[in-house]
Amino acid sequence: MLEGRYSRLVLKCFEITSSSDMEAVTFKKLVKGHAYSVTGVNEVTYRGNPTKLVRIRNPWGEVEWTGPWSDNSREWDYVDKSVKDQLHNRSEDGEFWMSFTDFLREFNRLEICNLTADALQNTQMKKWNTALFGGEWRRGSTAGGCRNYPASFWLNPQFKIKLQHPDTPGKPDCSFLIALMQKDRRKKRQEGKDMETIGFALYEVPEEFVGKSGVHLKRDFFLTHASSARSEQFINLREVSSRLRLPVGEYIVVPSTFEPNKDGDFVLRVFSEKPAGSEELDDKVVADLPAETNVDESQIDAGFKNLFRQLAGADMEISLNELQTILNRIISKHKDLKTDGFSKEACRSMINLMDADGSGKLGLTEFHVLWQKITRYLS
Repeated sequence: MLEGRYSRLVLKCFEITSSSDMEAVTFKKLVKGHAYSVTGVNEVTYRGNPTKLVRIRNPWGEVEWTGPWSDNSREWDYVDKSVKDQLHNRSEDGEFWMSFTDFLREFNRLEICNLTADALQNTQMKKWNTALFGGEWRRGSTAGGCRNYPASFWLNPQFKIKLQHPDTPGKPDCSFLIALMQKDRRKKRQEGKDMETIGFALYEVPEEFVGKSGVHLKRDFFLTHASSARSEQFINLREVSSRLRLPVGEYIVVPSTFEPNKDGDFVLRVFSEKPAGSEELDDKVVADLPAETNVDESQIDAGFKNLFRQLAGADMEISLNELQTILNRIISKHKDLKTDGFSKEACRSMINLMDADGSGKLGLTEFHVLWQKITRYLS
C-alpha cells in the first residue's frame, strides 16, 4: 500500500433489517456494517496450490474472523513453517487473515483514500499546496442554504482563493481541488441526527474588489452573477470534493448546506498544484456601544429590587435555570422576534460574563447590569 493512504472496507449489510441489527456479530465473528482496515496481502502455498490471503484488522482490537485462515484454523498446519512463523499471529488483537475468495464473498465495498491530495507520479512524490479553513453554519446567522435560496445564500461563510500560477506556462488555467467536510457528525448521529446535505460554489471576484481583503459579497452580487464552478452535487456525505480548473484570478468559495437554517461545523480545504493565496472574508465588525457605568445597589430603584426578590427567591441570586425561565418569558412577549428562545448554553455564557464575584449566579447589581443590556438590545 502506498504511504499516505489507507483503505477501509465495509461488511455486507444486506441482512440488516433494523438499526438494532447494525454492529451485530455473525456466526463467523464478523461485525455487520463495521468498517475494517486492510493491513496486508500475501500469497502462500497451501497443499501445493498458490493461495492469496488478505490481512484485515478490526479497529475494536477484538472480535476476529473464525473462518478459514483465522488465527486458530487448521489451514496453517499445511503451510511451510518459515512462512507460518512470519505470518501467523494467534493473539486476540483484532487482526486476522482470510482467503481472497472469502474476502470477496464477505465484503461488498473497498475504499482507498488519500489522507491528503499528495500522490506518487512515477517514483517521485507530487505534493500539493494546502489551505485549511474552519467554519460554521448557524441558524439565523450564517446558515444561508444553497443558491436556490437567493434571499439568504449570501449569508454563508465566504473564502477567497487567489490562483496565480498556471499549470503550464503560456496557458491560463490553474488546477486545484476543494474538499468540504462536515465536523462531529459521528457524535450527532448518536443524537439521532444524520449528515447534512452539503456542497459549494465558486464565483469570480468582481473587478472592484480584486486585491482587497475583508470583503463579504452581498445578496445583489449573487443575484446577478453566475458561478464559475461548483461541487458536482449537493449530497449528505461527510465530505464533498471536486477537482477543478479555472483561469488565473481571484475567486470566492461559498460552502453551504442545501437548505437554509441547518446548524453545523465544517472544514474547507483547498489544494493547489502551484502556490495560491487564500483568506476568509467577512465585514469589519463595528458598533457604537454606550459607555459601561458601575452601578451601586443604592442606585437601583425600589421597584426593580422588588422584582428581583420575586424572581430570585430566598437565596437572592438568579441561577442558570431561573435566568433561562425569565428571558424566555420576556422574549415570548415579543412576537416580532423569530427565535426558539435562550438555550442553557446562552444563559450560562451571560452569567459567566456578568458574574463578578464568581458565585455562578447573578446577584442584584449583576442582574441589573444584564437587564439594562437586554433592554437596550430589545429597543
